[in-house]
Amino acid sequence: MPNHRRISHDSHGKSCDRAIAELAGRQHGVVARVQLGRIGLGRGAIEWRLARGRLHRMHFGVYAVGHPVVTREGRWMAAVLAGGPDATLSHQAAAALWDIRRVAHQPEISCPRYLERPGIRAYRRRVPADEVTVEDGIPVTTPTRTLFDLAGVVPLAQLRRAVKEADIRRLWGRLSLGDLLERHPRRRGAPAIRAVIGTPDRGVTRNDVEEALAALARRARLPSPLFNTPLKLGPRFIEPDCMWPEQRVIVEVDGWETHGTRDSFESDRARDRALTATGWRVIRVTWRQLRDEPERIARDVRALLVG
Repeated sequence: MPNHRRISHDSHGKSCDRAIAELAGRQHGVVARVQLGRIGLGRGAIEWRLARGRLHRMHFGVYAVGHPVVTREGRWMAAVLAGGPDATLSHQAAAALWDIRRVAHQPEISCPRYLERPGIRAYRRRVPADEVTVEDGIPVTTPTRTLFDLAGVVPLAQLRRAVKEADIRRLWGRLSLGDLLERHPRRRGAPAIRAVIGTPDRGVTRNDVEEALAALARRARLPSPLFNTPLKLGPRFIEPDCMWPEQRVIVEVDGWETHGTRDSFESDRARDRALTATGWRVIRVTWRQLRDEPERIARDVRALLVG
């Protein structure tokens, strides 16, 4: 007579193992105890799998599935799972995930509760929802929030390289570094971010840009430009930072504090394309370049004005 109870138990166990494997496949080979509970595994079933090498404990309540060796991404995911439902990868580990910094000695996370786990560096803070995203299946701070956090833990030269790399990789989000400075003006790292994006504490205004461009034109003996003057472009008007209408040359000043968002990037490029199609030539410079390299900018502008 068949043992229906044994058959039912084996069927349930195989079903659970399949669910564990599917979950681990989405999470770089690691799972959390609370997730196993949702699948239907109690304490005894988890201990049984630990004893037989189907699960391997990484942190309290977090396990590697199948074998104890996991990838770098698996270690990051395990750290986030250890931090609880509101935890997110952050700081240098997040920068390594975004590939804007190569060094990440150990998993670093931010979570709203105190956490002390061997091999994890945890920052006790709640990260706003719009400063968190998911990349490669791992909850992580957005690129700009990652840079903001990085500013508080690495030297200024390393932060500059990370910002440059993020710029090259077009890693923008809804919030720019300027937005985060306004939101967290006293957070550790804020002075370093101000230094990198070229904004004094009060922020760069349109008057600052106009004064800097006017001074550049005077020193280089360029024709006097127009500033923030309405220009009809198709069905709408725009206001370029600086333009020479007769030569159809425009200079726009960009910066992370105002232009470091995906929407701004898309809008700026669409506008540049429309200007080029109607015979205008556009130069985009950063506030830092305008401040530190005015002679080079003046040389490029002059070449366009006489070309």
